Amino acid sequence: MTFIGTYTAIVTPFKHGKVDEPALERLIKMQIRAGVDGIVPVGTTGESATLDYEEHIRVISLAVKFAAGKLKVVAGTGGNSTKEAIYLTQLAEKVRADASLQVAPYYNKPTQEGLFQHFHAVARSTKLPIILYSIPGRCGIEIAVDTVNRLAHDSVNIVAIKEAGGNPDRVSQLRAALGQKFAVLSGDDSLTLPFMAVGAQGVVSVASNVIPREVAHMVRAYSSGNTTLALKLHEKFYPLFKDLFIETNPGPVKAALAMMGLIQDEFRLPLVPISAASREKLKKTMKACGVLK
Repeated sequence: MTFIGTYTAIVTPFKHGKVDEPALERLIKMQIRAGVDGIVPVGTTGESATLDYEEHIRVISLAVKFAAGKLKVVAGTGGNSTKEAIYLTQLAEKVRADASLQVAPYYNKPTQEGLFQHFHAVARSTKLPIILYSIPGRCGIEIAVDTVNRLAHDSVNIVAIKEAGGNPDRVSQLRAALGQKFAVLSGDDSLTLPFMAVGAQGVVSVASNVIPREVAHMVRAYSSGNTTLALKLHEKFYPLFKDLFIETNPGPVKAALAMMGLIQDEFRLPLVPISAASREKLKKTMKACGVLK
């Protein structure tokens, strides 16, 4: 199973403090209609940090059910405890997720050897394909290229990386070390085209919650050699790509979806709705991009 194209880091909608299951179904069916390649439930955008274990697996199970085999479900089951990551990954496998997204352990800042041992243990615990997730801005550490290479050769089910360090040079380094079979996905919407220009093969996208068809179209256009169209789409939606991070993710994307009437603008503490000023700026950008009338 390959992991290239557009994967939506799907939000977890809440209503009155609980997961809004009908809203989640609407969002996933919107993704199916738009033609994305997959969804990533309970990642950063899915507010995994504020879900308990039962809710975490419930959301993954619902994602599998609502996707109905029409797109891949890459379950966010990483953690800063290896035991926890294994536990969640094995449960995700039981509810028939297609793959697991494994974020670098955060806060405790393991060494590169610690990272290797962590991901090695998770990979050995499951038959699911694993996508590594390097995001040093949130985790405080980077999964070094040498460590990724070592893991890819050690564990056959470690097959890709979501690269969210903001550095196209890393993509070149990963591609040189790992070849074409190991997939590299952008973790930043605004960098999808720059990353693809040096070898990335798609994106795990926040923006595709709001404009799934357009993001998938941009990625496919570039992949098929229509770079002019891909650049045109990038330029059109670049302001939206940026403003969806005007405050901490997923605040802006949930605000955008609420403006579209798709979900409630609800969070769990310590996350809160975005400010009135940010909301107004985001609304203007959405109108300028044609997302809102």
